[in-house]
Amino acid sequence: MNILIIEDEPRAAKELKNMVQQIDDTIQVLGILESVEQAKEWFSNNAHPDLILSDIQLADGLSFEIYSQVKVTSAVIFCTAFDEYLMTAFETNAVSYLLKPVTIEKLEKALEKYESMKAAFANELLPNNLQSLLQVVRPVHKTALLVNEKEKIIPVQVKDIACIYLDNTILQITTLQNKKYYITATMEETERLLDPAVFFRANRQYLINKAAIGNAERYFARKLVIRLTVPTEEQIVVSKAKAGEFLQWLEC
Repeated sequence: MNILIIEDEPRAAKELKNMVQQIDDTIQVLGILESVEQAKEWFSNNAHPDLILSDIQLADGLSFEIYSQVKVTSAVIFCTAFDEYLMTAFETNAVSYLLKPVTIEKLEKALEKYESMKAAFANELLPNNLQSLLQVVRPVHKTALLVNEKEKIIPVQVKDIACIYLDNTILQITTLQNKKYYITATMEETERLLDPAVFFRANRQYLINKAAIGNAERYFARKLVIRLTVPTEEQIVVSKAKAGEFLQWLEC
């Protein structure tokens, strides 16, 4: 097996390479890339590796830009300090998502997962049928969420949800008709149930439906303010780090 590392922190890249070689000294590390532009150029001029170990926040942007602009046929293990990109990661060729600090135990389990998945699909050769393999790790998206209203249990259709707002520990659903409901779940649990092509985690407090977005305005420090078609409890601000990802998601 050969692996490519995409990581802009030299120390982290060196540690990943050392861990890979400790786990299996037959694995060939083809190289270490530090930026989106360098990676795009590399993939355009080289045979793709079996597996990529990829950070997400690089010096010149998010690594998702690589996979959206170049047809990468390799499986990807993301290694990042941020959990907010989990759903977006699995819209690429991700087979695992490791939070930093990455340990040799975590990495070994991720490599074992990749190998077991590849073996399970031995009759469907990678990378031509990688999308079939990836269905194993992609979550099933709900079409309705159940909410309690007095003695009633009401199914709220996901397509009718404008946004989900976290108020301390309480989740509030606002529909496109401006009706409000409350659910007893965490934001992370709820986010995993929804289609990331439709819902975007704008920040810690808001998960928003693309259909509910009225407009986006540029804010200071290269942030964005999102205006929905329904009133919101607070101003929805997208950070500078996520602004590019949001705009890319919005036009897809």
